[in-house]
Amino acid sequence: MNILKRFTAAALVVVASVGLTFGGITTTAQAATSGKIVVAGSSALLPLTQQAAKEFKKANPKVSISVSGSSSIAGPQSVMKGSATIGAADWDATKAVPGFSAFDSLKAHKIAVIPFATITHKSNPVKNLSTKQLQDIFSGKIKNWKQVGGDDSEIVVVNRKHGSGTRVNYQMKALAGNDFMSKGENYKEVSSNGDMVKNVGANPNAIGYTDLAYVKGDIKALSFNGVSATTTNVVNGNYKIWGYGYLLTKGTPKGAEAAFIKFIQSSKFQNGSLKKLKFIPISAMN
Repeated sequence: MNILKRFTAAALVVVASVGLTFGGITTTAQAATSGKIVVAGSSALLPLTQQAAKEFKKANPKVSISVSGSSSIAGPQSVMKGSATIGAADWDATKAVPGFSAFDSLKAHKIAVIPFATITHKSNPVKNLSTKQLQDIFSGKIKNWKQVGGDDSEIVVVNRKHGSGTRVNYQMKALAGNDFMSKGENYKEVSSNGDMVKNVGANPNAIGYTDLAYVKGDIKALSFNGVSATTTNVVNGNYKIWGYGYLLTKGTPKGAEAAFIKFIQSSKFQNGSLKKLKFIPISAMN
């Protein structure tokens, strides 16, 4: 009997210790043991949300997660329609930005800093462009690469369609608010960052823009006003083309959705996979 009492007491101590040490994790795991999460919206954030879903699913196998990316405006719109439970956007969609009204009934959760870059084919000899040169190229005033130190070739401008968060950020930061051209033989619009990379990578005379997570293969990132497009230069304040990424929910998230957002905002993910994908932890800009 005495042995049984001592064993029971010891077991209670162990249980209490586990509960104290891992209490937060246990609560999170219980909240996320089941449920269905549907993420839609930003293609700039797609590499991040896909990786987060993969890791979250591994820790919470009973949670169903689907992730897609097309444009930032699709994020809040999909949540409002009920076709997604979480919207991804490259701007705080609860506030109005040029061209878009506020979705003030949604709740925004800041999850990342997104560096954006001007891109060309890797064979293009031009390495740097200024604000003025970019304004003139994307408005159609500069039409040949030789006008900015490149080869004697006509410039092909590849732009994102209206509704893209990458487009919103690039226009505000890289072009200082100047308008894009909207038509012409050497002008093309694409629907996603994936399409942008595909088109610029296939054309030595093309110019476009995307976030750093997509810069690889046959494309390269140009310097902006003499500053390289790197995460380090964003953090030290020298590189200006960047924005915050957000997840949007209807009201305060609960259960699996709350756990998923909390996972992305955790120090482990922010300083692990998020940084490896060339995004920047939100704490780095505070």
